[in-house]
Amino acid sequence: MCRWFAYISATEPCLLEDVLVTPAHALSKQIHEHYLPKLLSHDPSVHAEYTTEAEITTRNRLFNVDGFGMAWYTPILSTFSPPIPASTKPALHPALYKNIQPPLHDSNFRSLCANTSSPVLLAHIRAATATAITPTNNHPFTFGIHTIMHNGYISSFAQIKRSLCAAMSQEAFEHIQGGTDTEHFAALLMTNLCPPSDKHTPNPYSGEESEASFPAAWEEYHNVEQIHAALVKTISTINEIQKAELGTKAEPNDLNICVTDGRSLVACRYRNHATEQPPSLYYSTSAGVTLNRQFPDHPDGAKGPHGKGNGKTVNGKKAAEGAEGHNPHAKRDAGDHGNHVIVASEPTTYKQNEWTLIEKNRVVLVGPDGSVKVEEIGV
Repeated sequence: MCRWFAYISATEPCLLEDVLVTPAHALSKQIHEHYLPKLLSHDPSVHAEYTTEAEITTRNRLFNVDGFGMAWYTPILSTFSPPIPASTKPALHPALYKNIQPPLHDSNFRSLCANTSSPVLLAHIRAATATAITPTNNHPFTFGIHTIMHNGYISSFAQIKRSLCAAMSQEAFEHIQGGTDTEHFAALLMTNLCPPSDKHTPNPYSGEESEASFPAAWEEYHNVEQIHAALVKTISTINEIQKAELGTKAEPNDLNICVTDGRSLVACRYRNHATEQPPSLYYSTSAGVTLNRQFPDHPDGAKGPHGKGNGKTVNGKKAAEGAEGHNPHAKRDAGDHGNHVIVASEPTTYKQNEWTLIEKNRVVLVGPDGSVKVEEIGV
């Protein structure tokens, strides 16, 4: 099954290298190694009787070798492009990079990560199901300022694809470039989030009008409640189509979805089965400090290059001998790090207390102010 990582902060950019490359369990290294704390025992009263380690393994321990993609948000496009219109123009737009090589074999990826920071980052490594291994099919997928990625699958996708497309707006359907179930899910989600309208805007990525334009709402922010509602409607529509066309032969879907507009973020962990679990998904509001080389800790803890401590001073304070994961090159105190949220298929630091397992059929809502709510998804 695929793996993904999302970071968002209004005030604290992350260096892509620090979160995607440096840690021993960074996303770029989750090709076949997995770290899933708390997954089998997060709710023993409900799941212990039904959920086996083999069942969890089915949805978490496949090889992820079929492509990599990332989207990071940057103000550059807004800086150089004319207002469209000025009153609603977002400050940040997503930049995309995709490749079918293993990410650590890609020198372009390594160079980008070493020299790029961003307050909003979505990254994904792919385990293909039934579609071609090509950069076009790599996640994430962008629609205006919106970026969407997925871990899991829509069951019997080929059988319901025609009906799924019929439920989309024409603009969303035309925007699809590849053949994955995820990109079709994203198009349907955008249809529900931004209903068809006569109002269009020139494509900010090309400056062209006419054919290159798309709905103005794709360039507008939505609050987390609106995104959540569109996500629920999209999942419900898929479930209804499967039930109508396949009846009792319809199988469950795994839908670990992440969507952001560069200001808010919504992510869910979902499987429509009475007892079986979806793929893993965690969130953290503190791991960003550990994943930033400007701060005293190191993501690999005792396994890291400074795991035994060395007694050096950091900002005038002496690090204790044996301090786990001490970083002698830190420039800032941990308390100075800005509010942030990370949502990821697996923890990327070895500090379990930094990560909370998201329970089945829950949604994480991250507001523009960094507030975090976890609710039942409502499907």
